[in-house]
Amino acid sequence: MSAADTTTAKVPPTRQSPPPPPVVPRPRGGRRSGGAATPWLLLAPCLLVLALVMGYPLVRLVTLSFQKFGQSQLWGFQPAESVGIDNFTGVLEDGEFWQVVLRTIVFAAGCVILTMVIGMLIALLLQRVSGWVKTLVNIALVASWGMPVIVATTVFKWLFDADYGILNAVLSRLPGVELIGHNWFASGPQGLAVIMLLVVWGAVPFVVITLSAGLTQVPAELEEAARLDGAGAWGVFRYVTLPILKPIIVMLTTLSVIWDMGVFPQVFVMRNGHPEAEFQILTTYSYDRAFVVNDYGQGSAIALITVLLLLGVVAVYMRQMLKIGEVE
Repeated sequence: MSAADTTTAKVPPTRQSPPPPPVVPRPRGGRRSGGAATPWLLLAPCLLVLALVMGYPLVRLVTLSFQKFGQSQLWGFQPAESVGIDNFTGVLEDGEFWQVVLRTIVFAAGCVILTMVIGMLIALLLQRVSGWVKTLVNIALVASWGMPVIVATTVFKWLFDADYGILNAVLSRLPGVELIGHNWFASGPQGLAVIMLLVVWGAVPFVVITLSAGLTQVPAELEEAARLDGAGAWGVFRYVTLPILKPIIVMLTTLSVIWDMGVFPQVFVMRNGHPEAEFQILTTYSYDRAFVVNDYGQGSAIALITVLLLLGVVAVYMRQMLKIGEVE
């Protein structure tokens, strides 16, 4: 081998760069929009049914609230007359209307507070009883929840009846109590308190079942850690249980306000279809103006004002839920 061959350096082969990855074409805008539209397509049948069932009555309600519509218009003897906002002006300038609004707010607030407090206490107690006791209580709750409103109202009428009511007979057995023949509906506050108990009795089961489901999601480790840090039962409930249940409590409270402000059959049936002035709430007051006084325009205006009040409650609920979502 010559010296030239030994001094010649071998040149290493050059490495080839790997081929670029294949370009995957992006889906076109049509596919994206189709994926976003899928939930709306699935909801379309339900939304259509809601629009048909609730759309026409709501449009008719708004139309009547701006018209003069009485018996003559109902039977077709005279055409409906547009009166602008006169129906709303007449309602808002009526002192009786504001008394009814105040009575409705107090009635609904009492029902909501009692429902939430009693429901929370029962739900907490159900976490500390044996399985068979919990099952029996849940059966009783579902049975009371499933009872028709008219049947429950009839039972309460019998319980609080002045002549044959069992409650007066039982309470009269207590020392110093004499309630035989006592009429619980002789005054508005007492009668509304009885109706409030009826509303709470029908609403508590839903609250208890919902809160019981929420309590199962409270981590036992957090409660145990709070107890080790020296927190008592109230401290554990306030700083551990209550914050976790806050979204459920906000939802239940909002639903209870909407339901309790819309109470109608309990008052109507308890007062035999003719609620006195001191028993009137917004729903029965609107009914009386429309079907007793035969002023359908003003009755519709009262109903529309009630709807706007409830929409305010819904707006507060949505704001609270958005705040909870931002915190989380």
